[in-house]
Amino acid sequence: MEEKSSSSSNLATLPEENPASVFSSSSKPIRPPTQKSSEKYSPLDWKGYFDQEDDVSIPDSNDVFHVYTAGNEGPVVFCLHGGGYSGLSFAISARVIKEKARVVAMDLRGHGKSSTENEVDMSIETLCNDVQAVVKTMYGDSPPAIVLVGHSMGGSVAVHLAAKKMLPSLAGLVVVDVVEGTAMASLMHMQKILSNRMQYFPSIEKAIEWNVRGGSLRNIESARISIPGTVTFDDSQQCYRHRARLEETEQYWRGWYEGLSEKFLSSPVPKLLLLAGTDRLDRALTIGQMQGKFQMIVVRHTGHAIQEDVPDEFATLILNFVSRNRIGPHGVEIPGISKPSQPHA
Repeated sequence: MEEKSSSSSNLATLPEENPASVFSSSSKPIRPPTQKSSEKYSPLDWKGYFDQEDDVSIPDSNDVFHVYTAGNEGPVVFCLHGGGYSGLSFAISARVIKEKARVVAMDLRGHGKSSTENEVDMSIETLCNDVQAVVKTMYGDSPPAIVLVGHSMGGSVAVHLAAKKMLPSLAGLVVVDVVEGTAMASLMHMQKILSNRMQYFPSIEKAIEWNVRGGSLRNIESARISIPGTVTFDDSQQCYRHRARLEETEQYWRGWYEGLSEKFLSSPVPKLLLLAGTDRLDRALTIGQMQGKFQMIVVRHTGHAIQEDVPDEFATLILNFVSRNRIGPHGVEIPGISKPSQPHA
């Protein structure tokens, strides 16, 4: 579960930093102008990172999923964000990944700009079906090789998709900072964390500021891109609130994480687990890692949202994983064996 910072201090109403002040004594240096809070935390457009955005309408339903895409060659790095985040969580890393692979980052149900008939049905089955439907709608019967990258809640969705073999062209699985043991243990605290967080923001700038100063995101540039996708304007309150109604999804939380370690280990594709700390490993994963069943990397100096806090390092780790496992646009490429040529019409 992806709690935003649980700090209960009223960060949304922090006064803006004072502009330059001039000392009355001529013997003291003039203080340089300081950046106003509203400028420091102003939103950034995703267009400098992704190439385009699209709405994917699912046939025979009223569900429309928003996706951000980048790159035009190589396998598809398909990114699933955590609860309370959005596809824009992967914006800065997409700018790097797109040089060698395609990137798709979707807004999951109840998040970002996606629109679904039931915004709070976040059962693991529904979330998996959503991703499968988006891939099918985008690529039809001949999808390119897909490397699933999932952060936290999105990581559990990625694992379930892989374990159930729901994506026939799946070529790799990257799980970002979610482990069954730690996640299950944290569930009892989640409602309190959600209720203690700031609920309303007078502006998007204040929402960005709250996330950065509260510590849930450590990279101001990424926060300025991603946070606008996690809030929505509430007409009745005349202010911004969290877009995802996570507190209404409690009945599904256990389903995200129960049995996750075994499902991860059983997934029949190359696997990478990125962690923000070694304390997150449980027994099944520790044994599996010792047996060489997956690659694990602990990323230092980062919080829970590794892809946002250190996006360049994250992008490099993803590309190294793709290269190490020789994943090309059509799957694993074996040196010395060329693809069969297409018959001429």
